Amino acid sequence: MPNKPNSRVELLQGTLDLLILHTLRAGPMHGHSIGKEIKRSSADVFHIETGSLYPALHRLEAKAWVSAAWEHSETGKRARFYRLTARGRKQLAAEQSKWEKLAGAMSAVLRPAKQEAR
Repeated sequence: MPNKPNSRVELLQGTLDLLILHTLRAGPMHGHSIGKEIKRSSADVFHIETGSLYPALHRLEAKAWVSAAWEHSETGKRARFYRLTARGRKQLAAEQSKWEKLAGAMSAVLRPAKQEAR
């Protein structure tokens, strides 16, 4: 029986930080909502596990790229809401620029404009 290809997509190191920062551009969110929004906006390709999301949020908070405060969620439960800081906006711009350069380079290698005849 042939092996079923793994449909799970692994994120490159640092990509989760970029996804979180980008998601928080829209405004404050609690962790669960951040994970759901990343999943939704990636057309269900990225499924961020709790064990990856919260350590990343704590790391971003330690770098002062996000701030966090306890508030009440839409369901009335207390939740920690994360906000993008000014420093985080600068980092988002820098990381997005690096990512776009990397993605362009990968596209150039994987889909060259002209194939050399062999």
